[in-house]
Amino acid sequence: MVSLFGPGNVYSVGGRVRDEVLADLGRPQICSPDVDYLVTSVPLSEILQKLGKHGSAQLVGASFGVVKFIRDGLTVDVALPRRERSTGTHHRDFVVESSPDISLEEDLSRRDFRINMMARDLGSGRLIDPYGGKDDLIARRLDILKDETFIEDPLRILRGAQFAARFELEPTPRTLAAMRKAAHLVPTVSPERIADELTKLLTRAARPSHGFEILRAVGALALIVPELMEGWGVEQNAFHKYSVYYHALRCCDEAPPDLELRLAALLHDAGKPRTKSGPHFYRHEFVGAEMARTRLSALRFPSDVIERVTHLIRHHMFASDDGLTDAAVRRFINRVGADNVERLFALRRADIAASGLPERNPDELERFAGRVRAELAGHNALGLGSLAIKGDDVIAVMREMGLVGPQFRGDARVGAALQACLEAVLEDPAQNTRERLREVVRDFLVRTQRGGA
Repeated sequence: MVSLFGPGNVYSVGGRVRDEVLADLGRPQICSPDVDYLVTSVPLSEILQKLGKHGSAQLVGASFGVVKFIRDGLTVDVALPRRERSTGTHHRDFVVESSPDISLEEDLSRRDFRINMMARDLGSGRLIDPYGGKDDLIARRLDILKDETFIEDPLRILRGAQFAARFELEPTPRTLAAMRKAAHLVPTVSPERIADELTKLLTRAARPSHGFEILRAVGALALIVPELMEGWGVEQNAFHKYSVYYHALRCCDEAPPDLELRLAALLHDAGKPRTKSGPHFYRHEFVGAEMARTRLSALRFPSDVIERVTHLIRHHMFASDDGLTDAAVRRFINRVGADNVERLFALRRADIAASGLPERNPDELERFAGRVRAELAGHNALGLGSLAIKGDDVIAVMREMGLVGPQFRGDARVGAALQACLEAVLEDPAQNTRERLREVVRDFLVRTQRGGA
């Protein structure tokens, strides 16, 4: 790149530079996947012409002066310096001017936080840091250059929260005051952008609670996840040290950095404030699952993510005591799904750790998990697809009993009969033979006929 445009004209900018500085400070992060370059003192036409000789160069932001360059499967953005002027309170409410004559320092100054206002000269390798971004990282602080930062773009409030959590920074009083002043504008940010920042907070921070506490302190959390704030000040029973709100944050921290697990941990007790009856929270897992569905849908999370998160919340109160029968263990697997058991165990471990109290029954969960894994390894029938008979077998029995004619192709009775077979096999796996299950079907159909009469 330097050979194309000359030394002193090409700079690496953006999150990649920040992450390199953190690595130099002995605090390595997952390096930003974005590769962004800034070219100064070179007209856009010349940039396109020179890059076009070495790969695909397409102008993707004419007003922004951004070229997408693709070579050998690698895609990078190459841009002219630009200046921005806010014209409103929405994320895209900016007038943008790009020009090769705009200075590097002016381009850097338009960015959100000082930690992101750094560049690296690709020719010399020198760090360009006109606004003290490296000093902020060293001091573990998050600071801004101008007070109107968040008024211009309220999305930056969420970005600040996730940066603070990811890089273990403390916002300065000035930053917090500016966030607080702009918090009421958060609803103007698109749900998809909010979800994107929450995803980064939940999957890239060791302690997402730090970011959520910043959002609460500046008045933004109640506008983003109001269900979480319902737990503020709601005390629990003798088995929890913390209020519903702080227990949720601790549970989120304790969960593995997986989006669905951390969303489930964050919202697993969302239904408690609405179901509180003295020290009890009856069926809060069902209420909470629907509250989570409503909020995650409003934030436009993918439907498959929402389904898996709400499934975990709905089933997080599973019994795991040593007195459960083997049949009860098999029914648990059937109820929650074999693909979900390990995630439920991870959620339960986080829930226990977040109670803030010594575990009441040490190792009980691991003993239960061992029993579940043994059942899964035993190849027992744990779902309808593992039964020794299928729908056609049930229909054949119905014809033999004279209940249906030769043209019958099935109705609700077929599914109900198969469910009865599954219940029998979950109780006793030895019953999973074609002959025995045909008998189960006959008995079920006879009982159904008598009940209908």
